[in-house]
Amino acid sequence: MNKTQSKSQFSSVDHLGSFHGVMLREIDLQLDLKSGLYLVATPIGNLEDITLRALRVLKSADVILSEDTRHSGKLLQHYHIKTPLVRFLTYSSIAFIWFQCEFSYALSYHKFNEFERQTSILKRLQEGDIVALISDAGTPCISDPGMELAKLCAAENIPVIPIPGPSALLAALSASGLPTNEFTFVGFLPKHAASRRERLKISANETATQIFFVPPHKIHQFLEEASSIFGDTRSCVIAREMTKIHEEFWRGNLGEACKAFSAQQPKGEITLLIDGKEKSADEAPSEDHLELELRELISSGHSLSMAVKMVSEGTSAKRRDVYALALRLFGK
Repeated sequence: MNKTQSKSQFSSVDHLGSFHGVMLREIDLQLDLKSGLYLVATPIGNLEDITLRALRVLKSADVILSEDTRHSGKLLQHYHIKTPLVRFLTYSSIAFIWFQCEFSYALSYHKFNEFERQTSILKRLQEGDIVALISDAGTPCISDPGMELAKLCAAENIPVIPIPGPSALLAALSASGLPTNEFTFVGFLPKHAASRRERLKISANETATQIFFVPPHKIHQFLEEASSIFGDTRSCVIAREMTKIHEEFWRGNLGEACKAFSAQQPKGEITLLIDGKEKSADEAPSEDHLELELRELISSGHSLSMAVKMVSEGTSAKRRDVYALALRLFGK
């Protein structure tokens, strides 16, 4: 990144910060937010991707829960949602950091301490507080801490309110060029080798696009294992540094990816997508698929025998199998 790029980028962001400040003043900030847990999506790289609603919720919240208060503090500071005062408090013998904000605080909340924090957070919610949860980047609870807290709140009939916004998963999928009509989000693979390979085998047999989060230091391991299980010729897309200056979408197949990344250690968060398995022309359709077709034909007025004939002729399923299924579902 040259100095001109850097200055241009930060000037743009600073200008946008001022713009958002004006817009927030135009919005009726007195509009009451109901008590509840707000899952607030934050930028995955470019600060310009924050939404006005997210800023309003963060500014209005009684407390902001974050994975890493040092990281999140930069975002809050940029949009003037905190003061520079930092206080260290202790609760239940667990040390954590509060960033004091204008009517808001940022409380460290990550998977290593989330269980211990749930009781105190739940109490605040039951007392009527507005609690905002943010992750380091993107949408909370998607391969990020907070899922258990959201489940707990839902079980306790405490409102859980999504504040949509940036998502590495959807950003990568939309620009990948791979099929988007059906996809499976796997996220991070298990650390144990056997469990990891077992999950890859499941994905390799699915026809939907497979989406993974891969730490940059594990990209070589992932590509080698995926190539051996999916096959070298399966198409893939490696998206990294999305929304940042050095954003990259690498496209090719797994074999080519192994060679391309064998001699380099990429930096930044990686979202890796693999094309789904091609459907075999002579592959027998699933029973669910046959049932769906039978129901559609019969509901359209076709007789059972005609529906069986049409389904068996339109698929590779044997007529006797379709007929047996139809009898089981609809009788004679």
